[in-house]
Amino acid sequence: MPASSSSSAARLSGAATPATPAGPAGPAGPAPLVVSGLSVTYPDRTVLSGVDLLAQPGRRIGLVGENGVGKSTLLRAVAGRLPARARVAGSITAPDDLVLLGQEPPFHDTATVAEVLAMTLAPLRTAVADVERLAALVGTPDGDTAYEHALEAAVAHDAWDADRRAEVAAARLGLADLGADRVVGTLSGGQRTRLALATIMTTRPSCLLLDEPTNHLDDGAIEVLTGFLRELPGVVVLASHDRVLLDDVCTDLVDLDAGELGTDGNGGRRFGGGWSAYEAARADARRRWEETWAAQQEEIARLRDATRIGTSAIAHDRGPTDGDKFIYSFKGGRVDQTLARRKKDAQRRLEVAEREQVRKPPAPLAFRGHLTAAATGRLVQARGLEVAGRVRVERLDLAAGEHLMLTGPNGSGKSTLLGVLSGRLAATGGTLDVSARTVRELTQDPEAADRNRSALATYDDAVRHLPDAPALRELGLLHPRDHRTPVGSLSVGQRRRLGLAVAIAAAPDLLLLDEPTNHVSLALAGELEEALATAPGGVVLASHDRWLRRRWGGPELALTPW
Repeated sequence: MPASSSSSAARLSGAATPATPAGPAGPAGPAPLVVSGLSVTYPDRTVLSGVDLLAQPGRRIGLVGENGVGKSTLLRAVAGRLPARARVAGSITAPDDLVLLGQEPPFHDTATVAEVLAMTLAPLRTAVADVERLAALVGTPDGDTAYEHALEAAVAHDAWDADRRAEVAAARLGLADLGADRVVGTLSGGQRTRLALATIMTTRPSCLLLDEPTNHLDDGAIEVLTGFLRELPGVVVLASHDRVLLDDVCTDLVDLDAGELGTDGNGGRRFGGGWSAYEAARADARRRWEETWAAQQEEIARLRDATRIGTSAIAHDRGPTDGDKFIYSFKGGRVDQTLARRKKDAQRRLEVAEREQVRKPPAPLAFRGHLTAAATGRLVQARGLEVAGRVRVERLDLAAGEHLMLTGPNGSGKSTLLGVLSGRLAATGGTLDVSARTVRELTQDPEAADRNRSALATYDDAVRHLPDAPALRELGLLHPRDHRTPVGSLSVGQRRRLGLAVAIAAAPDLLLLDEPTNHVSLALAGELEEALATAPGGVVLASHDRWLRRRWGGPELALTPW
């Protein structure tokens, strides 16, 4: 289930000032979320430093920034979900009924769909029962207050309509087709996310935190989610790399990676609008930062030269005549005084300029690799290919240089088909001929054999047998500062970047990509789109990314649920 509605859901772990619950929604409506000076530090790194965030009810705030800047950490800090080793400073004021839906819905694998929905409805049904029970105590010393609080809580969550909402949400999200006795452990990632969304649509929290909510979702489920978020009267804060969702839902963006001058030139991180408008504003902010830094360095260089100025810059060094020695000595003293004054003034201004200079803009992380090597001839031929109960494809042909997109709703077998093409899964029927020399697959959840090994060591182990493998730093996928970080400490997006690096290091002539833009930064998503357009080998990819699909110009293979 998502985070509890109790006040403990909004408390920080570590050495932080505990979050102050704002209480349930009252006559004035839902309460805001206020984050002040939030810093999160682990033993080996600082993830967030001095973050402020005000989220008013009715505002839908999208968190953006490069992988690893702390978007998920911020959400977990607000919800009180940070591990004990995290040191936290700052304060948070949050509504009592705060719900966090993380990247992995927290359901027990052994629970059934019916049990999950029943657990969701239980507190709402209890709220209705409390109102009915306490109504009999109205007029007693403590009865009025207890009844008022119970009624306020029930009205805030529209508890009387909860059962109907649960049925409607399940129907709209396609959960009715799963069967009430379906075990959670057998659901796909998209089905689990839809189940989590059904619980949220039933409870209607006054503060909703979402971490990559559209990952694994098909178009129908995303449409339902979009409509729900637009109508929710409370606070919504979401971290997402879904550019269409950021455009369609968000009223504001907060860039945790906004740079030295921020989005507004004064250090601010907030932008009013969606991603399409912000993309140009973000580029302008970067340009202002670079220009400001360059101008400051020119001024600092000039001031340093001024501190080394000699007397020749003030008076010509000519000797006196015999009758002019007194005058020369007098003027020389004046020159020395002027020189000293100018040097002192330049030194003072230099110290101020050096103290107030902006940080040098770091070189942006940019993908510099090639997705595939060149290939020739036919790479894949399949006829009547089948994995019983999961996917069936009557015909699939892929030649060198061709790029194929797999589409279809959740449960239609896209990931399964990629696994069969890579050899990771076995077909149960039909024929398959993969004649590609080198095949690599990027799965949705790349696993590392040892999560305690650094990213660099993990990459080097994976490519050790490849004679021409590029160094990890040459690919521009993972920032050098993260190369020594244990894989288990990387963000999900950083682990995806590492998995992509391992996949393309082999220079495959057939590359299989499962949701390649999930979890990765918006900048890398755009770079991958450009790289796909020029990849000379064969590519088969599965994606729910609407931004990517709207710009896709190649063939598509639509799969349907078994």
